[in-house]
Amino acid sequence: MDGQDRLGYEQRLALELAAIGQRLVTISTEMRAQSATTAVAAEAVAPSPPAQATPGPAVPLQPPPPTQQPAPPTPWPPHPPAPWLQGNAGAPRFPEGNAGPPRSQQPQQPQQQPQQQYWPAPQPREGLFEKLGKDGAGSKLLAWVGGAITVLGFVLLLILAIQRGWLGPMPRVVGGAVFSGALVGIGVWLHRNPAGRTGAFALAATGFAGLYLDVVAATSLYGYLPPAAGLVAGLVVAAAGVALALRWDSQTLAVGVVAACALCSPVMTGGFTVLLVGFLLVLKMASTPVQIHRNWPGLAIAGGFGPILASLLTTASAIPRDYEWTVVGVAAATTVAGLVVALLTIRKRPADIVAVALVAGSALPAMFATTLLDKPSASILAGAVAAVLLAIWMVPDLPRAFTTAAGATGMLALFQTTVIALDGNVRTAIVLAEAVLLAFLAARLTRKSALVGSIAFGVVGFLMAVVQAVPITWLLDEPRYVRAGAGDYAAGLVTAVVLGIYAATAPWAALKMRVLREPARHPFAWVLSGLVLLYGAAGAVLCAALLVSPDETGFLFGHSVVTVSWTVVALFLLVKGINNKALRISGLILVAAAVVKLVTFDLSALDGVARVLAFLGAGLVLLTAGTRYAKLVAGAKTPQ
Repeated sequence: MDGQDRLGYEQRLALELAAIGQRLVTISTEMRAQSATTAVAAEAVAPSPPAQATPGPAVPLQPPPPTQQPAPPTPWPPHPPAPWLQGNAGAPRFPEGNAGPPRSQQPQQPQQQPQQQYWPAPQPREGLFEKLGKDGAGSKLLAWVGGAITVLGFVLLLILAIQRGWLGPMPRVVGGAVFSGALVGIGVWLHRNPAGRTGAFALAATGFAGLYLDVVAATSLYGYLPPAAGLVAGLVVAAAGVALALRWDSQTLAVGVVAACALCSPVMTGGFTVLLVGFLLVLKMASTPVQIHRNWPGLAIAGGFGPILASLLTTASAIPRDYEWTVVGVAAATTVAGLVVALLTIRKRPADIVAVALVAGSALPAMFATTLLDKPSASILAGAVAAVLLAIWMVPDLPRAFTTAAGATGMLALFQTTVIALDGNVRTAIVLAEAVLLAFLAARLTRKSALVGSIAFGVVGFLMAVVQAVPITWLLDEPRYVRAGAGDYAAGLVTAVVLGIYAATAPWAALKMRVLREPARHPFAWVLSGLVLLYGAAGAVLCAALLVSPDETGFLFGHSVVTVSWTVVALFLLVKGINNKALRISGLILVAAAVVKLVTFDLSALDGVARVLAFLGAGLVLLTAGTRYAKLVAGAKTPQ
C-alpha cells in the first residue's frame, strides 16, 4: 500500500467514525426526549391534591379539550448509515438488542391494551436424589440416623444389662438419666451455632427419648416409681422435649421425641399393657398444646394414633374376666382424650385433616372394649359412645368433613348398641326404626350423611327381616311347615309395618333433598322401594292373619286378603294418577303383580273357599277399577 492509498483509507475511516459519532449523539438525544415524555405522562396520570375552595364569581364549565392525535413518527436521520450496518438490500439495520427505531419514533396506539398477567410456571417437585444431593442433606441424614441408632442402642443396653446382671437396677437408671441428660445439654450448646443446629436437633431428640424410656424402665421394669408417679415424671420429660421443639420452631425435633418414645416404650413395658397405654396417653397430653398452637401434622399423627393402636392391641391380648374393667377404663380414657383433642384442634384449624381422622379413630378403643364386658355393660358403653359422636354430628358450626366422620362412626356405634342390647326379631324392628329416624333427620337437616346412614340401616334391616323376622318361607309355606309361635308372628307384624314405613320414607327423603328425582326420571329406585313396600305390606297382612289363626285357615285367608289388597291399592293409584304419570304407571304395575300372583301362586297354593274369594275379590275390584278408570279418563279428556 503506497502513501496515497493509505491516506484515502484513513479519510474513509475518519468519515465512518464521524458517522458513528453522529448516530450515537442522535440516539442519546432521542432517549432523553423519551425520558422527558414519560415523566410528563406520569405527572398527568397522578391525582392532583384537591384545591381549596375560594369564593368568587361563577365561571361556566368549559368542555374538555379534544384528545390530541398522536404525533407522526419522526423520520429517520437523513445521513446514510455505515456500510457494515446495511443489509444485502441496503435496508438499514439497527444495533444489537433493538428491533426497530426508538419508541419515541414509533407511532403510538390511541388506546393501550390491558396488560396480561402471567402466572409463574409450577416448579418441578424435588425427588429423593435431588434432596439428598443438596448441600447439608448428608449431614442431616447422618445426624438423625445416628440419633435413632443411639436410642435403639440405649434400649438394647438396658435389656442386655438386665439379662446379664450388669451393675444393679439403680446404677442403670441413674446412668441412663445422666447419659441422656448429657445429650440434651450438648444439643442445647450446639444450637447456639447455626452451623451445628442439625446435630443439636438430633442430640436433643435422642436425649429426651432416653430420659423418657429411663422413666418407663424405672416404673415398669424395676418398680422404683409407682405408676402414678412414673406417669407424672414421663409427662414432665415429654412436655420439656416438646416445649424445646416449640422454642426452636422445629417440628422434626417434636416428632423425633414423641415417635421415639412411642416406638420404644413397648419394649420397656414387655408388650401391650395398660401401663403402656398410660404412657402413650402421657405423650399425647404433652404434645396436645403444641399441636393446637402449631400446625404440625407429623406431631399430631405421632402423638394421636399411638394410644389408639396400643389400646386396641391391649384389649385384643386381654383375657376375659382378667382385669377387664381396667382395660375398659383405659380404652374409654383413650376415646375421651382423642375426641377432646380432635375438637380442640378442629376449632383452631377447621381444615385440619388429622383431626377428622382422629375423631373417627378415637371411638374404636371403647367400641372394641365392649367385647370384654357382659351385655348390659357393653350396651351402655357403646350407647355412650354413640350418643357423644351423634351429638358432635349435630353441631352446626363445625366443618362438614369433621361432623360427617363423627356421624358415620356414631351410626356404627348405634348399630353396635342395638345388636348388643337386643336380640331376635325385636332387633330387626329397632334397626328399621333407626333407619326411618335417620331418613327424617336427613330430610329435616339436609344432610347426605344421614341419608347414607339411613340406606345402610335399611339394607341391613331388610336382610335381617327376610332372613329372620319375616322370612319369605312364611309367605310361601303353610304354617304346618313353619316352626313359629305367636310371639314370632307379633314381632314379624311389627317388623313388616316398620319395613313398609321405611320403604315409603327413604325415597321421600331423597326426593326432598333432590338426591332422587321423580319416578319418570329415576324409575329404578322407586320400583325397588315399591317392591320392598309390597313385601312389607304382604308380610304384615299374613302375620296378622296367622296371629289370629295360626293354622291353614289363617294362611289361606291372609293370602286372599293380600291379593285383594293389592288390587285395591292399584285402583287407588290409578284413580289418583289420572294426571300423574308416575302414579298411573305404579298402579298398572301393581295390577300386573296381582294378576301374576293369582295365576302363579293362588291358583296352586290356595284351596276351596280361599281360592274362590281371591279370584272373585280380585276380579270384581279389577272390573270396578276398569269401569271407573275409563269414566275418569274420558272425563279428563272432555274439554271444559
